[in-house]
Amino acid sequence: MTVLEGIKVLDFGRFIAGPYCAALLADYGAEVIRIDRVEGGEDRYIVPVTEGGEGAMFLQLNRNKRSLTLDLASPEGREIVRKLVAGADVVIANMPPRTLKSLGLDYDTLCGIKPDVILVASNAFGHAPAVRDRVGFDGVGQALSGAVYMAGTPEQPQKAMVPVVDFATSFACALGTLLALYERQRSGKGQEVSASLLGTGLNMASGALIEEAMLGLDRQATLNRAASYAPSDIFKARDGWFIIQIIGGAMFKSWTRLVNRPELLDDPRFASDRLRGEHGEFLSSVMSEWSRNRTLGEALALLEEARIPAARVNSPRQALEDETIQSANLIHWMDYPGAPKKVPIFATPVTLSRTPPEIRQRAPLNGEHTDEVLAGIGLDAQRIADLRRRRIV
Repeated sequence: MTVLEGIKVLDFGRFIAGPYCAALLADYGAEVIRIDRVEGGEDRYIVPVTEGGEGAMFLQLNRNKRSLTLDLASPEGREIVRKLVAGADVVIANMPPRTLKSLGLDYDTLCGIKPDVILVASNAFGHAPAVRDRVGFDGVGQALSGAVYMAGTPEQPQKAMVPVVDFATSFACALGTLLALYERQRSGKGQEVSASLLGTGLNMASGALIEEAMLGLDRQATLNRAASYAPSDIFKARDGWFIIQIIGGAMFKSWTRLVNRPELLDDPRFASDRLRGEHGEFLSSVMSEWSRNRTLGEALALLEEARIPAARVNSPRQALEDETIQSANLIHWMDYPGAPKKVPIFATPVTLSRTPPEIRQRAPLNGEHTDEVLAGIGLDAQRIADLRRRRIV
């Protein structure tokens, strides 16, 4: 038996924060129905990789789901939503409150249909009146938090090119969903679970923000070099780049032995992580000199022997071929209609020993399960055909 067997989820989410939350719940056994636009949502077609135009991220974020197409603006569409909500445990919709209200997906409306329903509604900036209806994407959360300023250089700030804030918000929403389901067992009541990209971004940048509030250092960007410990940077070997991160005196001692600079251990400039961070440019230069005439294989083998955290900087192609990643069994290769080859779908990073998550089925085609979902709420074939003719589904 899976952890969430019997839990029914309606996924109105778009892009990442909502859909990935739903995918996480589906991996643990929840029954998830994705509500798609009749013509297909815009998030389905970003970075297309199949003949049908399905996007790379869409395939990852919508595994283990069924797809129902629906015109939410039509009276018939609204009625179908009401019937679906009546049988659901969780509704996921990452939209501003005003949009939720206009679609009839706000908590008060949903609660009027099913009092114990749980609404999971992430947005960009939270629920404070001054910001709740503003829109934003992952990069906005990164930029406002201070993270983009601290990356790159003072002349050129740089955001992470993977949507770290979106994905972290998804995990927060999944946790909130489980908490609400757990509480419902005691109270019999539903509630609204909310999270924001801004709140996630601020939590991820909290170390730098707290340091600034306490010490007022006004740190500037140092590209890949850490500010609070060292050496921690990206270095070039003869045939590629690699990263190391050295934190704490014991690891620094191992590093001085590795680079044959034992005198650095007793140098007062490097007596603590904070001081090593302040002199990080010098320590990075020592490491650069050590690595420049070694191959990646040689450098990484010596770093592993010294028990120093290190890894090659992979391109996407190299990541797919990486021996460590392959050995970790984190990639599920799946067929998808119209895809030129098998699609790599990446496993949920959280597993359980007795009831592990499972990727059971590929992401759905647009409206692939419309007939069976509608039949499940009592619509006969003639009624479904009529709705399809009128583009309600």
